Amino acid sequence: MPPWAISPFPNRAILGSLSLQGEIKKMDDTKPHAHRLRTGRYSQPGQIYMVTLITAERRRIFDDFSDARVLVQTLKAASDKQRASTLAFVVMPDHLHWLMQLGESTTLAQSVRGIKSITTHRLGLPVWQRGYHDHAVRREEDIKALARYVIANPIRAGLSYSVGSYPHWDAAWV
Repeated sequence: MPPWAISPFPNRAILGSLSLQGEIKKMDDTKPHAHRLRTGRYSQPGQIYMVTLITAERRRIFDDFSDARVLVQTLKAASDKQRASTLAFVVMPDHLHWLMQLGESTTLAQSVRGIKSITTHRLGLPVWQRGYHDHAVRREEDIKALARYVIANPIRAGLSYSVGSYPHWDAAWV
């Protein structure tokens, strides 16, 4: 099997053998402007979003039980203040998957910034990488199937043998 078939994200050592090296370099050159992808992002009150936040340098901060619980409490507080309704989430060692419905008085960027800021402040260390990935859920998508996908993440990652045995998740339907 060729080395680039092992992973969809080949490392630089493998790039030397690829004929697409120049094209991949062009993509690397555009990374400093990735923030422009956010230009024109529109937040719609009441919209359901699938959001993924990743820790800085993919550090496994949330391997620590108490640090993970700080993030869980922060998500609960956001729901209590009606900034965002949490439909499902799972805290993984180095990222968060959050299926949420945006509140009426805030934007997606404000909600995510609040989660990141409060978590960072409470833990007393830099936690998150810049930016986040979001997907506005279309009406025809099955919300419960997305929630099942989110909470099954620890099983797919080999962190747990069952959803019930993993401590850092919740879903509105369970």
